[in-house]
Amino acid sequence: MKKLSDIGTIKDILNRHGFTFSKALGQNFLINPSVCPRMAELSGATQGVGVIEIGPGIGVLTNELCALADKVVAVELDRRLLPVLEETLAEYDNVKVINADVLELDLQKLIKEEFAGMEVVVCANLPYYITSPVIMKLLEDKLPISAVTVMVQKEAARRICAPVGSRESGAVTVSVNYYAKPELLFDVSAGSFMPAPKVDSAVMRLNILDKPPVDTDEKKFFAVVKAAFSQRRKVISNSLSSGLGIGKSEVLTILESAGVPANARAETLSLQSFADIANNL
Repeated sequence: MKKLSDIGTIKDILNRHGFTFSKALGQNFLINPSVCPRMAELSGATQGVGVIEIGPGIGVLTNELCALADKVVAVELDRRLLPVLEETLAEYDNVKVINADVLELDLQKLIKEEFAGMEVVVCANLPYYITSPVIMKLLEDKLPISAVTVMVQKEAARRICAPVGSRESGAVTVSVNYYAKPELLFDVSAGSFMPAPKVDSAVMRLNILDKPPVDTDEKKFFAVVKAAFSQRRKVISNSLSSGLGIGKSEVLTILESAGVPANARAETLSLQSFADIANNL
């Protein structure tokens, strides 16, 4: 479908289907014609590759993915968009739209049933309010995927892609780096959407690692990360003692064994330091 990023075309389609935007679902549709082709290409969508798209909206990005990949499965929560997508994706026979909440979907099963023998990537323009839950589900489910390319709030992208151990890093930075190598691709201005959000966005790609870069007990590792960043302004000895419910003297012993200064702060620690703390618990 041509001119799917054209405001007039979008308004015409939505009016004919009686569609109104839902603030609760964080719906903002792309109208910048240069963004989706670039995003689709950088996602790794190509011949022999299957794509899971989350939140296709009216199908602007979906069209670009269908033109590049062997197969696209688009997961859309809002059933009001199903007839819209049926119209906007009519020219493609390599796409399937599933009406579901991706956070409740068995993605392992979906990949097995829909993408047998294919390399699989994920590509999505994510609503801001579910950015972290969706990204962590995709990583924690240990799916057979090679990359996750998502458009999110610019500030969130900056934090996720910040180097671990830098001032901008946070719990999500460390968590993502355990599973993947994040890469900031390009910024997208608020004016690229209809309706325009109040903040700019950015596209990032998470290149999934074959195995974690540190050797540690996963459950303990994430417990340490969560506790360490639960009180960012406190030194690591205090935040771990409070967050893990461990006595201060025991925490100091653990930190000494891990080679971590008791007065260090969570954002200054490396991935290996978090692993060393977990391994000494």
